[in-house]
Amino acid sequence: MLGITAAVLFFIAFLIDAATISTNEVFSSSNFMLIGLAALALHVAGIGHGWAVRRRGQGRRR
Repeated sequence: MLGITAAVLFFIAFLIDAATISTNEVFSSSNFMLIGLAALALHVAGIGHGWAVRRRGQGRRR
C-alpha cells in the first residue's frame, strides 16, 4: 500500500514540475518527492505490510 502511495506522490511531483505550476512552499514538487521517498522507505522496511485483516482458522480445508 505504501508503495502505491509513493508512486502517486512521485507522479504528482512530476506533474507539478513538468507543468511548471507555481505553488506555495508546502505543495512544491520537492516536498512531494520527499514524502514519496519516506513512503517508499517505509514500504521497503516492511511497515504497512500487515494491514490486511487476517482471519484465524479460515485456511484451505481438504
